[in-house]
Amino acid sequence: MSEEQSIDPFKPYKGRFESYHKIPENGRNQDDIYRELAQMAEEENAKWKTGQVSGTFYHAGDEHRAFLNKVFSLFSHENTIQFDLCPSMFKMEGDILAMTAAMLNGDAVPKQNPRDAVCGTLTSGGTESILMAMKVYRDWGRAEKGIAAPEIIMPHTAHPAFDKSGDYFGIKMVHVPVFEPDFRVDPAAVEDLISENTVAIVGSAGNYPYGLIDPLEELSAIALRHDIGFHVDGCLGGFIFPWIEKLGYDIPPFDFRLPGVTSMSADTHKYGFALKGTSVVLYRNNNFRRYQYFNVPDWPGGMYASPTAAGSRSGGLTAATWSAMVYLGEKGYLQAARSIMDVADRIKAGIEEIPELKLIGKPTFVISFASEQVDVYHINDFMKKRGWRFNVLQLPRALHFCVTMPQTFAGGVAERFVADLREGVDYARSNDGSVAETTALYGLAGTIEGNQQITELIFGFFDYLYSI
Repeated sequence: MSEEQSIDPFKPYKGRFESYHKIPENGRNQDDIYRELAQMAEEENAKWKTGQVSGTFYHAGDEHRAFLNKVFSLFSHENTIQFDLCPSMFKMEGDILAMTAAMLNGDAVPKQNPRDAVCGTLTSGGTESILMAMKVYRDWGRAEKGIAAPEIIMPHTAHPAFDKSGDYFGIKMVHVPVFEPDFRVDPAAVEDLISENTVAIVGSAGNYPYGLIDPLEELSAIALRHDIGFHVDGCLGGFIFPWIEKLGYDIPPFDFRLPGVTSMSADTHKYGFALKGTSVVLYRNNNFRRYQYFNVPDWPGGMYASPTAAGSRSGGLTAATWSAMVYLGEKGYLQAARSIMDVADRIKAGIEEIPELKLIGKPTFVISFASEQVDVYHINDFMKKRGWRFNVLQLPRALHFCVTMPQTFAGGVAERFVADLREGVDYARSNDGSVAETTALYGLAGTIEGNQQITELIFGFFDYLYSI
């Protein structure tokens, strides 16, 4: 086995750089530290700058990223919870929320008083945005409906952060299976599951596995009929679907234009092109948002209150997010969407010309495909050797590739993608009957014993990653 083959892909720096079992007695030289970290960054950046990595990296170019890092440094030491000392934070967060609400058609919500306006908070990411919204529905249901055992109905394709919310907050998350060929949730199946304990339903715009928008108009009507909450998860698509729609693509209403939508999540750190660590959660009115706040009025250390799950947060992320939005403007976001869709459309056209493959649904920027003729996991094995990094789906077997800005910077990505994919199909056909490396855990899920085995393997893997 060669030295290159023996390198652990998850710990490639082991043996190359010093690991620390305790704080060093004498601190290291700043330039030496910077050189070491710069080497790590250079090696890791090389992986995605080819444009062959699905999703993951959403920034709008090296100059844009450098600008945001420069802005971050101005406020990196500020704490957003110290609103008396750092009033710029709430000014900028207020702007971020207002701009996002306007982008998601918050103006469509009828207003009888200022408290009816769409409002929200900035969070640390999509997971926290979802967590906060689910907490709101739990507490809203308890306070206004007397529901002590809350249930929330979600498509099985909705993000696992919803299940995390159920686990954290004691909410029963009721899954609705999603079937071929539509791969979107069936509104009738959702309505059939509504009970006296249902506080909210969930839809995605779009869902992570396939990038598809659930039938949100029908779900909106269901929420209104039953007087329950309706959260639209736009963490992935919230900051790009508005611009794709403006470009003339057939995008159904997915935001506050739908009268049943009571909350939305949208990640500024994805197609909002901010630095990692920010997202927006919006509510139809302030009555919902107030259930998100936390307060301990009689703590000996003084009254404690926080609007989100986090206490201290770096003001640098808020400033960088604000700067990204006002720097790019509508024209910048529209141009980014146009560039992304140009690459995505060429990839989709190429896939449609490969007879063994079939696109899932009507994809936009997330392109999912499956096959009834070859094992797509063999295709993934081949594409990995060519430097591509897909997202591997299961139940059923499929792959997806999410187009972001790096694919628009690296020339010829769509053409390389299709050419390599054709070879990948040939590779899969020639390996028919053998087990793909990608399938190492596939087949265990779906049974109690299998799920327990997977959980133990994953938890063991986390233990390994955190070890030195």
